[in-house]
Amino acid sequence: MSIFKEVPPTAGFPIALGDLFFLKNPGSLEDDFCNYINVDFARVAYSGTASLYLILESLKKISPKTTVIIPSYVCPLVPLAIKKAGLKVRVCDINKDNFNFDTACLNKLCREEKNILAIIAVHLAGVPINLEKLGLLAKEGGFFLIEDCAQGLGAEIGSGKIGSFGDFSFFSLCRGKGLTIYEGGVLTAKDKGHYEIIDKEINNLVKSDFLSESLKSFELIGYSLFYRKQLFWFVFSLPQIFWNLMGNKDKAMIEYFSENFPIHKVSGFRKNIGHKIFSRLDNEISNQREKAAFYIKALSKKGGLKIIEEFTGSKASYPYLTLIFDDPIKRKKALEVFALSGLGVSTIYNCAITDYDYLKSFVPIENSSNARYIAEREITLSTSIFISPDEQESVVKGILKLI
Repeated sequence: MSIFKEVPPTAGFPIALGDLFFLKNPGSLEDDFCNYINVDFARVAYSGTASLYLILESLKKISPKTTVIIPSYVCPLVPLAIKKAGLKVRVCDINKDNFNFDTACLNKLCREEKNILAIIAVHLAGVPINLEKLGLLAKEGGFFLIEDCAQGLGAEIGSGKIGSFGDFSFFSLCRGKGLTIYEGGVLTAKDKGHYEIIDKEINNLVKSDFLSESLKSFELIGYSLFYRKQLFWFVFSLPQIFWNLMGNKDKAMIEYFSENFPIHKVSGFRKNIGHKIFSRLDNEISNQREKAAFYIKALSKKGGLKIIEEFTGSKASYPYLTLIFDDPIKRKKALEVFALSGLGVSTIYNCAITDYDYLKSFVPIENSSNARYIAEREITLSTSIFISPDEQESVVKGILKLI
């Protein structure tokens, strides 16, 4: 593959220029989410992070408690939203071979911490985590369960979609995360008594910003042009190369953020685009699952590898597939082998959430050994619509040579 051809590492929706026009369709993006997730309340926000922030600000009106528990392997924007809301972060380690909370660690934390407002359950990589025990724990402890569905729109547990199980949930509509309006998010709530509280917070905190929103609309147009194999290198890999040369790994992997993230209103133009392309969602997820199944069939039961898959009774959306090498040296070698391949092999996060230097002033030093284990050993395989069967085969062959 040419150096200037790059498969996106995640399965974002391609948007054609024609999708930006003729936008008058019955219904709305909020209606789409309500019907699809099977909830009665959904609101579009500026981003998944803004959605979480608005949920947390609303919870402050419901409960005086101030501690929010997060997993040890999570996007840095999650603790930044908690900090912006003036709440306290506590970190619970995950398992060594999947993204579920370590049960013993979580039980211990819930016994020690008497001021828990909420726990955030993250469906990372579109793989549902087991919510049964979390729901019981939240009910017994008298705190709220928030589902982080930023990477998992369309994933299922039993007969229900993720986002319909917790007291609140939020989704990301950011570029590269499946359904997109370039930058956007959606928040939902289950209890009718919370609807008015959230709407009041939205009215108080979310204002119009014409210039910023105009920029996002132009960026969405740019996305429709550049989100394709032939041009993606220029907007993804080139900036990554620059920041790596500058020695800033967090910015290279787009993991350096500020708590001053925007929360302004999303225009009707961008909402309507999301509404127009929503009907493609199930077909896109089917494509992602098909590509993930190819990798799983080829690599499962191979020594030296663990694949993070859906658990029995659930259905992952797989915007990418996560592999864990037993040997971190082989993982390092894999990243070197695929670095210039353009085949969409990447990683999730640089490190455990406790190990980002710029977060250490408010993210406490707590046990994150399992998150570190995964961070040192994981790679991700693209399930993008742009990766061909031959290219997938090349990825598999490259991995098998390493193990």
